[in-house]
Amino acid sequence: MIQLYPILFSLIIFQLNQEKGTPASDTKSAKYEWNIADLLQEKSNDIEISGSPKLVDSPYGKAVSFDGVSDALFFNEMPLRSHSEFTVEMIFRPDTSSPFEQRILHIGEVSEDRMLLEIRAVGDQWYFDGFISSAANSLALIDENQTHPLGHWYHVSLVVGPDRMMTYVNGQKELSEPFIYSPIQTGQTSIGVRQNKRSWFKGSIYKIRITPQTLNPNQFLTSKK
Repeated sequence: MIQLYPILFSLIIFQLNQEKGTPASDTKSAKYEWNIADLLQEKSNDIEISGSPKLVDSPYGKAVSFDGVSDALFFNEMPLRSHSEFTVEMIFRPDTSSPFEQRILHIGEVSEDRMLLEIRAVGDQWYFDGFISSAANSLALIDENQTHPLGHWYHVSLVVGPDRMMTYVNGQKELSEPFIYSPIQTGQTSIGVRQNKRSWFKGSIYKIRITPQTLNPNQFLTSKK
């Protein structure tokens, strides 16, 4: 069994209502940090809930379960605006008996400038896909040979700088490729599916954090059972 990258939470939780009207670009250290259970329970008019995502227990606190068919959250937030570099992290559990293509986090436009955290599920294994499209450049960091067992909790991250993209699973680098990145300026956010409601995620998500810096593994989001 692969264990979640070991860690302690000692960070201030920025809930969605604290971020309203305050772009993440206001300061270099500003970040979005979403407990997904908090977003579901907030019942804000700014959050569209699709299907019936459910609160579930996790080793780290309450998480949200998505059924892989119709469960998702949509909201009018654009946390990548104007950032020339950033790190997106997620603590999640992909379920067994999952569909092959799953889009878990989608930020930006539906089919133009956008960023996605995705997985592919094959049998009882999954592999990571970090995707960026910006200013007519696009890159998918994906390797079907770097697999992990379904049904366990993981930390994944996509690190994007001005000229390189990297992916990590449980703090271990998987892929790194040159990429000329231009800041994504417009769009919104969906969790649990691509924004056009294709490729639904089956599993649970505990937390997502977006930081406007290229973080090293020793700076990644941390947790403890």
